[in-house]
Amino acid sequence: MRGSETDGPAAGPRRSTRIHVVSDVHGNAGDLARAGEGADALICLGDLVLFLDYRDHSRGIFPALFGQENASRIVALRTARRFEEARAFGRELWAGRDRHTEILGAVRQQYAELFAAFPTPTYATYGNVDVPHLWPEYARPGTTVLDGERVEIGGRVFGFVGGGLTSPMNTPYEISDEEYAAKVEALGPVDVLCSHIPPEVPELTYDTVARRFERGSRALLEAIRTTRPRYALFGHVHQPLVRRMRIGDTECVNVGHFASTGTPWALTW
Repeated sequence: MRGSETDGPAAGPRRSTRIHVVSDVHGNAGDLARAGEGADALICLGDLVLFLDYRDHSRGIFPALFGQENASRIVALRTARRFEEARAFGRELWAGRDRHTEILGAVRQQYAELFAAFPTPTYATYGNVDVPHLWPEYARPGTTVLDGERVEIGGRVFGFVGGGLTSPMNTPYEISDEEYAAKVEALGPVDVLCSHIPPEVPELTYDTVARRFERGSRALLEAIRTTRPRYALFGHVHQPLVRRMRIGDTECVNVGHFASTGTPWALTW
């Protein structure tokens, strides 16, 4: 997928800028190592960790700990929105084990490989399944972590909002609507609004395979309507009803499920 924009005639020759954008990496370190090829910078919109692959139940932290059969059962319960049963089943599996230590150990292993794959420069924010307090241990020089912050790339201002909103899935980095809205407001007007989750629009939040609406942000939607960035880029919904739509002057783009495609979305100007 590719985006482009033209500002009209320039006074003289100007080198174009090319940015590659990925989201929902979920353990795909091999393709991540090549994601910055041919680009001036890589942007990562989070979800580096692979806890459980809903398509291949043999992949991820959960099946590594409890086996593919149990992974398939937990996926079936969650897909059927039987979240209380899923949590009860999880508690049964974890009985007598140190959940915190085992999960963090597995996450650390994934982060070591994934952060090593980031090219220079990379600008990254957290996804809802990420563990933010671990990132400083693995982010090397050349990787800039941003959350509720702005950065200029190639003369354009990019704003970043990480994490997700509270949900029945209870993933590691979920925050309240109020806390999320405060981060969005702190950005002010930007040229490109980068977030892990989409704005709260049904076409952008419905996952056609999981057959459910994921949580989108009303604060992002309001920021798009009032500050009118050129682009709003996000991921989170792996198989959205619509991958791209315009809201006023803003082109809203789901940059794709990088774990399965291995292909970054490109923005050039």
